[in-house]
Amino acid sequence: MTRLPTSLPIFPLGGAILLPGEILPLNIFEPRYLNMIDDVMAADKLLGIVQTRAGGPADAPFIEAIGGAGIITGYTETEDGRYMIELEGVSRFEITAELDEKTPYRTARIDWSLFDGDRAAPDALLTADRQRFTALLRGWFAQESIKCDWSTVEAAPVIRIVDQIAMSAPFAAKEKQALLEAEDGRARFDLMTALLEKKLAEGAGGTPN
Repeated sequence: MTRLPTSLPIFPLGGAILLPGEILPLNIFEPRYLNMIDDVMAADKLLGIVQTRAGGPADAPFIEAIGGAGIITGYTETEDGRYMIELEGVSRFEITAELDEKTPYRTARIDWSLFDGDRAAPDALLTADRQRFTALLRGWFAQESIKCDWSTVEAAPVIRIVDQIAMSAPFAAKEKQALLEAEDGRARFDLMTALLEKKLAEGAGGTPN
């Protein structure tokens, strides 16, 4: 995608973020979001994922200012009328204003300029302390009883591990948002390392040596 739009349909989701290059599967069943997906599929297949915040009416909760845009790369309609989609992350964005559009779903004016680096080659994190990070991750997964294919983890680039864990692991919404808003892959790695150290210290056993 060479040109990013100045506005996006917005899908508010509690506890969900989308990072560039990663895949977010979604099960769409609410009528207004089925309508949104129909419109998106007929246009550029691009939509924004933003976390909800406390407050606001039930049908229009407050949302974070920073979200992640994704393009629909997988789409299936089920027999009961739901859409099963896959979003591939394109870039993060900042919401500058919500728009008063005549649609049942929310749309917003978007600024991409804070995250120009998202469309560049990913940071390989070649200087990252992978051994230390993996030890922290193993400790926290054991503490939380999270199962993992460690052979896959060992084979993956560090940045892919960090981003996939940021999206899928049971971090609190504020922690996920902080990871989303981190300046780049290196900053996200450093923040996640600090989060894992904190969680292990708060649990039983402390941090690995």
